[in-house]
Amino acid sequence: MIRGFNRRWRALAAWPRPRGGTRYSACHFCDTLHEVETVAEGDAARCTRCGAVLYQNRRASLTRAAAFSLAALLAMVVMHSFPFLVMDAASLRRNLTLFGAAWSLSQEGMPELGLAVIVFTVIAPFVLAGGMLYVTMPLIFGRSMPHARMVAKWMYMSEPWNMAEVFLLGVLVSLLKIAKLADVEFGIGFWACGVVMVCMAAAVAGIDREELWDRLEVAET
Repeated sequence: MIRGFNRRWRALAAWPRPRGGTRYSACHFCDTLHEVETVAEGDAARCTRCGAVLYQNRRASLTRAAAFSLAALLAMVVMHSFPFLVMDAASLRRNLTLFGAAWSLSQEGMPELGLAVIVFTVIAPFVLAGGMLYVTMPLIFGRSMPHARMVAKWMYMSEPWNMAEVFLLGVLVSLLKIAKLADVEFGIGFWACGVVMVCMAAAVAGIDREELWDRLEVAET
């Protein structure tokens, strides 16, 4: 059993190629067409004309992507369970959460902005991290979950809408003005948001798209 697991693990580390005819990859910069070849773990295939990276076989890509995705999901729970900011003004103390901020924006006559906060800082990061974990965790063992391809598509579609870092930057800029009117403290949710931002970036960078689609295709056969 252990030998069989080791053989399966080595096959995954070698980035298995799906069956079929010759495959090609176009350079994103100069559009030069290249025949897709297997690269060793840790190496990358580069364009013969401009030297741009075509695709990469990152080290322990599945494990890293799954681990950072799980860490991001756990940090999201903390981020939404604890105050984001704590403000003291005129003997009044207020704890601000992300959902509370969205609700306050809606009550102030800006429901569109409140909805944007929920979509870009709650829904999109959850879809990206949850989808990454759903797709990559079974692939570590050479398996594919039901509808993994569809989940992977939604995962990559939500990537441009993941704006946790933009929201965090906006909060820091706003604090420059708020600090003159009230005493502001960073809550646990604020630091958890920073952890989410780092983990999401690491999870997305952990695996190349070409590698992910190839591993999915081989696992489904």
